[in-house]
Amino acid sequence: MTDNVESVISLEMKQQIEQVISGMTFTKNFRSATAEEWYIFLPDYRDPRTGGAAGKVIIQYDLFGNRDVFIHTTVIIDDPVLFNPVAHSIVYAVADELVNRLVGYADTLLSVHAGENSYDAEYKQ
Repeated sequence: MTDNVESVISLEMKQQIEQVISGMTFTKNFRSATAEEWYIFLPDYRDPRTGGAAGKVIIQYDLFGNRDVFIHTTVIIDDPVLFNPVAHSIVYAVADELVNRLVGYADTLLSVHAGENSYDAEYKQ
């Protein structure tokens, strides 16, 4: 039955996504009682102005005893190569992996800023 199933993502794109995800690193730049800021480093992508991190993640939380509060996560991509619609699968995979690694299983409102590849999502556990 799977003989007629075609992948929406090409093999080359899958390999590129795997390469980006496996090479992704991040470092915490700032932490307060209600927020964190992380710099994202991706292989082959960087901020064209500084040559540094390809983007950043801002995680805002206000948990003071309320387990029903969403965490607000904002991913800002600085490399304009990732603004191209052809790179949407990469942006989506990177944002999804960042939520998994940095936020974990908390309910999250996600906002991704990446030019034409910008989107919003809701993660509910």
